[in-house]
Amino acid sequence: MGSSKACMSTHLIAVLCLVAGARSAAAFNYADALDKAVLFFEAQRSGKLPPGQRVAWRADSALSDGNASNVDLVGGYYDAGDNVKFGLPMAFTVTMLSWSVVEFGGAMPGGQLANAEAAVRWGADYLLKAATATPGELYVQVADPYQDHRCWERPEDMDTPRAAYKVTPQSPGSDVAGETAAALAAASVVFRARDPAYSSKLLRAARQVFDFADRYRGSYSNSLSSVVCPFYCSYSGYQDELLWAATWLHLASSPSPSSQGMYMSYINSNGHNLGAEQDSYTVSWDDKRAATKVLLSKVLLQNRVEGLRTYKAHADKYICSLVPGAGGFQSQYTPGGLLFKEGDSNMEYVTSTAFLLLTYAKYLGSTGGAASCGSTAVTPSTLVSLAKKQVDYILGANPAGMSYMVGFGARYPRRVHHRGASMPSVRDHPARIGCDEGFHYLHSSDPDRNVLVGAVVGGPDQSDSYSDSRDNYAQAEPSTYTNAPLVGALAFFAGPRTA
Repeated sequence: MGSSKACMSTHLIAVLCLVAGARSAAAFNYADALDKAVLFFEAQRSGKLPPGQRVAWRADSALSDGNASNVDLVGGYYDAGDNVKFGLPMAFTVTMLSWSVVEFGGAMPGGQLANAEAAVRWGADYLLKAATATPGELYVQVADPYQDHRCWERPEDMDTPRAAYKVTPQSPGSDVAGETAAALAAASVVFRARDPAYSSKLLRAARQVFDFADRYRGSYSNSLSSVVCPFYCSYSGYQDELLWAATWLHLASSPSPSSQGMYMSYINSNGHNLGAEQDSYTVSWDDKRAATKVLLSKVLLQNRVEGLRTYKAHADKYICSLVPGAGGFQSQYTPGGLLFKEGDSNMEYVTSTAFLLLTYAKYLGSTGGAASCGSTAVTPSTLVSLAKKQVDYILGANPAGMSYMVGFGARYPRRVHHRGASMPSVRDHPARIGCDEGFHYLHSSDPDRNVLVGAVVGGPDQSDSYSDSRDNYAQAEPSTYTNAPLVGALAFFAGPRTA
């Protein structure tokens, strides 16, 4: 009873005690899961691999990317199980991975934090190249996905066309440019204290890309429809990315009052036209409306910027939609308790939702606040508990009794829809495996030749059923943007109890 009374002394201490309770009830080794979630990014690296590369079955790949356009576009990440470098999901990956480190990096031990920062830097370095290769333009993709998908090849072997695609003033892409600006700005926050020169470089590029995105408005889905659709069409439009990017630029511009004021003025002047009053109940590489409202709620709650109160109201509405029994609840959960949004790659929505629940709990907890859900006040501890259920489901607390993170636990997917994982490594099979020859591995029922440690697959269906088949890309394909927000959630649950 004594500890309970101590927990009631202040709102913030109460939240911390409840968080500690959630952690103490942990059924899983969250620190180990965090290590693995970050390691996955090393398996997705494109370009010249560094000396410290820990995923030894991967080797250098795509070393001539950009050559046909006389630019250097070597590096970056393959987004999922193929060998295309898609700019929109890659930038979103960097934004969310950066946000994970910004909010919960303090809960990571030194080695884990260094690896997470290295993952941010690998993506940010590529985005810098894409943003500065040609003044006034932005490279947003390498490779024609239709040509890439004609083959099942290791990235080290690929010989499909590696054309580079860009947006320009005449062929705009405010969506992908806005997300790139957000990613560069968020990454600049990660390195502000540790590497100020690099942080400043990222922030300068972010401002330039944002100006480009805002001045030349249009969707890259129109400008580059033949190569970005239907893979990563910007279905939500570009307005959400402009507001998202302005928010990150506001946060990244601290402690410069003039720059902060400039972006806050932009948000106040343009917010209405960019979706401030629009409600969205899904956060993804395409739709950042709810995430922006959560992030702007931080500015309201911590800096008392009263003009942002409408964002807090809409952030509450998003959060309330997720909480069973709360006013405004409208989400679907599987019988086993997993949030279910889409039949394809549902886990990407689960991980982003879990992360936002935890960040919002942190923001509310810092001021003793709650989410207003009709007549119900939903406390930070409720949000933490809901997030924990989602994370635990991923790690094995589910009807199937299996982990949906590859390499974690005793049972996990063994046939991941991923070219490099499914085929012998170049170390074990130095001879080239050709375009058509590789399909034998795609359709094989044999386990993956290389364990794609840390990858979170698309996950089960609305009935908690999962088919461990490599051909089943909707359930078996992992992605960087699924893992990126999970890094933050796992860091939260792995962290010290007083964090």
